[in-house]
Amino acid sequence: MILGKTLESWCTRYPLIRELIALQETTWFNPGVAPVAQALTDTGLTDADVADASARLDRFAAYLRVAFPETEGSAGIIESDIQPMTHLHPLLAERYGQSLNGALWLKRDSHLPISGSIKARGGIYEVLKQAEVLALAGGLLTLDDDYALLHSDKARAFFGQYKIAVGSTGNLGMSIGIMGAALGFQVTVHMSADARQWKKDKLRSHGVTVVEYQSDYSVAVAQGRQQAESDPSCHFVDDENSVNLFLGYAVAGERLKQQLAAAQISVDEQHPLFVYLPCGVGGAPGGVAFGLKLAFGDAVHCIFAEPTHSPCMLLGVYTGLHDEVSVQDFGIDNVTAADGLAVGRASGFVGKAMQRMLDGFYTVSDEEMYSLLALMERSEGLRLEPSALAGVPGFARVQAEQQGYLTRAGLSPQAMNNATHLIWATGGNMVPADEMDAYLAKGRELLG
Repeated sequence: MILGKTLESWCTRYPLIRELIALQETTWFNPGVAPVAQALTDTGLTDADVADASARLDRFAAYLRVAFPETEGSAGIIESDIQPMTHLHPLLAERYGQSLNGALWLKRDSHLPISGSIKARGGIYEVLKQAEVLALAGGLLTLDDDYALLHSDKARAFFGQYKIAVGSTGNLGMSIGIMGAALGFQVTVHMSADARQWKKDKLRSHGVTVVEYQSDYSVAVAQGRQQAESDPSCHFVDDENSVNLFLGYAVAGERLKQQLAAAQISVDEQHPLFVYLPCGVGGAPGGVAFGLKLAFGDAVHCIFAEPTHSPCMLLGVYTGLHDEVSVQDFGIDNVTAADGLAVGRASGFVGKAMQRMLDGFYTVSDEEMYSLLALMERSEGLRLEPSALAGVPGFARVQAEQQGYLTRAGLSPQAMNNATHLIWATGGNMVPADEMDAYLAKGRELLG
C-alpha cells in the first residue's frame, strides 16, 4: 500500500507511473502550465527579490576577485558562457532519427569558477548572504565598504565562530564547503552514498568536515538539519526548502538574457527559447527556471530532465503530491550514475512554487547519459559528468511532440524553425582525469 492505495490503483489513476516503475525513458508535458503572469504568484517571490540577490553578488565581487583569482577575468562575477553546438546538432538528429529544427546551444555551468558546477550559483550565494548578515550585525562590515576586506585573518577569525552544515550528493556540498571554508566558517558536509570519493577528498583538502552515510540524499539532509537544530551557531543550508539557494540560481535568468542579446539571438513568441535543465531535488533547475520566466516571460519553455532511476520531480508534479511521495514508495531504487540527480523525494517548495511554470519533464537512462557524454566529447571536445548530459535529449523529445504539447502551446512550425534550444550543462570541469577517462571509456563502448 502506498499512502493507503494499492499500486494498481495508483497506476490506473496515473498511467505514466507504470513507465516510471519499468524504468522506461518517459516524456510528460505539463497540462497545468499557465501564463507567467498568473503562475508567478505561486512562488511568493518577485523580480525585486532576484534583483536584491544580484546586487548582493555584485557587492561580493571585490572579495571573490582576491579570494579566488580565477574570477579575475569576470571581475569577481561567477558566470559561465554559452556555446553553439554546431557539431553535436547533426549527430543528435542522426541518433534520434528525426529532423531537429532550430539552433542548439550549451550553457556551460559545468565550467563555473570555484566549484565547477551549477551549484556555484545558489550554494555560494547562500554562504555569501549568511556571511553578510553576520558581518553587518557584528560590525565587521557596512554596505558601503569594499568587501575585499573580508579576505583577511580578522574576518576569518570572526567567521570561525560560526558553523555551516549541508546535506549533499556532491556538487552543492562542494560549493558550500569551498566557499564557507575560504571565509573561515566551520563547515560540515553530510554526504550521501552516491557522492564521489574525489569530491569528499577535495572538500577535506579545504578543511571541510565530511560526514559519510551509506544511505541516500534524504538521510544526509536530515542529518545536516539535525546538526543545525542542536547548535544555535550553525546555519543549515536546506537544499529542499531554501529560498536563498533558489534566488541565487534565479540570477542566471537576466544574465542569460544579456548573453543571448550579445549573440544576436532573439527570444519572443516567434523565436521561442527551450531550456533543458537536469533535475535532482529541484532547487537549482527550479531557481534557474524562475529567473528565466522573469527574464523572458512566456517565450521561454523550461523542461526538466531526470534519470530513469530517480524521477522524483516528475512524479511529484505529475501526481500533484510533490514531497508527499518518493520514488522508493513505488519500488524505484534511486541508484544512478548521475550522482547529482540521485534524489528520491523532490523539494515540496520548488514543486509547488514552480508547477505551473514548468512545461515538461522527461527521464533518461544512465546508458544514454554515458553515450551522450562520449558523443559530446567527440563532437565538441567538452568533457562533462554524466548528470550534465541529461539535458541533451530534450531537443528531440520536444520536437517529437508536434501534435501534442507544441500545438497546445500555440507553437507554429515556423516558430519552431526559429527556436533556440539551450542545454544547461551542470557540472564536470573539476572531475579528475582518471575518473573522466573511465566515464568516456564506458560511453565509447556504448556508442560502439
